[in-house]
Amino acid sequence: MKHILLAAALGAATTGMAMAEPVKYELDPSHSQILYSFNHLGFSTTWHIFSEVEGELMFDQEDPANSSVSVAFPLRSMYTGWDKRFDHIMSGDFFGADEDAMVTFESTGIEVTGENTGKITGDLTVNGVTNEVVLDAVLNTTGMHPVNQVEGAGFSATTTILRSDYNVGAFAPNVSDELDVQINIEAMKAE
Repeated sequence: MKHILLAAALGAATTGMAMAEPVKYELDPSHSQILYSFNHLGFSTTWHIFSEVEGELMFDQEDPANSSVSVAFPLRSMYTGWDKRFDHIMSGDFFGADEDAMVTFESTGIEVTGENTGKITGDLTVNGVTNEVVLDAVLNTTGMHPVNQVEGAGFSATTTILRSDYNVGAFAPNVSDELDVQINIEAMKAE
């Protein structure tokens, strides 16, 4: 009986150790979006959305502070809702963006602030400029994805950045320098 209990305890300890290692998840670009809004001349709030969001999450459910995330998406994946606005934002007045321009985020640290909340610090690179940002993140859910039948994780996050920090501050302050960013990510366990 003692051998059975010892084997069970060792098995549980080994399982716990294996679970403490970060597990690789890949972002699902069809359900991962990044939106930002800004005030336009005091008359309206304008929204833009980025798609084609790809990246990976090394997720440690037992110790979320031991996790990391890297994300990249084409700048020209921005949807503005109006072609002329898109052309203006991609022009030299703002980004001067070529076809290969990318936006990237690489986490540098995670602070757990609650049962399902945390602050993700990382390097955001836009328009060739890198600055540190802090994302207020929420773990929405984890578990078997009912459609893909793969372990999944869903996250939301918010932050505020100044576009002038990335050399795209044209027309500020009339067009708000401050951008409110919302992030929604679905990620599936990598095979």
